[in-house]
Amino acid sequence: MTETKILPVLPLRDIVVFPHMVVPLFVGREKSVRALDEIMKGEKQILLATQKNSVDDDPTPDAIYPTGVIATVLQLLKLPDGTVKVLVEGKGRARLTQFTDREEYFEAEAVTIDDEPGEPAQSEAMLRA
Repeated sequence: MTETKILPVLPLRDIVVFPHMVVPLFVGREKSVRALDEIMKGEKQILLATQKNSVDDDPTPDAIYPTGVIATVLQLLKLPDGTVKVLVEGKGRARLTQFTDREEYFEAEAVTIDDEPGEPAQSEAMLRA
């Protein structure tokens, strides 16, 4: 069943996070740190989406891939240099339908994408690979 949510978006530079992955991320951009501060007040859910150009320091919504993963923040640690180390767990895929006008950080409306059941033997082989 698909569901629509409005969530803060964390653009990722060099990584794609998939459902069920637990990944540490280092976050330094101001907009991204503000997004993390915001979500730590509530459900701790954020939308992780990879940006198309990893050297872009301030990507526009068009420069972010439209499919990402909704993740839960498991742990957040603020480092002395101003960056934040965050441990996230991917929960489920989502498609960004539109960005909101929020300026403090990226925020988008996203629709969850249901996983399609596949051939069990093929799924097992892909999982092992």
